[in-house]
Amino acid sequence: MAQKVAVFRKEHFNAAHRLHNSGWSEEKNEFVFGKCNNPNFHGHNYELVVQVTGEVDVETGYVIDMKVLSSLIKEFVLDRFDHRNLNLDVAEFHTLNPSAENIAIVIYNILRTKIDTGLSLKIRLYETERNFVEYPVE
Repeated sequence: MAQKVAVFRKEHFNAAHRLHNSGWSEEKNEFVFGKCNNPNFHGHNYELVVQVTGEVDVETGYVIDMKVLSSLIKEFVLDRFDHRNLNLDVAEFHTLNPSAENIAIVIYNILRTKIDTGLSLKIRLYETERNFVEYPVE
């Protein structure tokens, strides 16, 4: 039986966003989201960890070629998110609040279509040094 191994790629991107629910009053948005509801947006230095788990290929010794994984993350995540205003520049967030949770889900959905479905995928996104989310949760 082949051995399963988890491999990780860590990346970094900077992005601005505003947490806001247009169906709520300004007062409720301010109460729920606080500083994160700043109408002029605010930014984070995000740390992204992409975990891929699967059996080690007997021919290559890899779960996934890390050069390929790095290229996928750069092309489909970093090039779209880095130094962007998520609310204004990323189509998924035109109608979806760009919370860390939703950002992680969007990144997962983007990468899931690019990585062999026989491999498990997990996203860990650090919004700050102490606040991070993971998706999916098993």
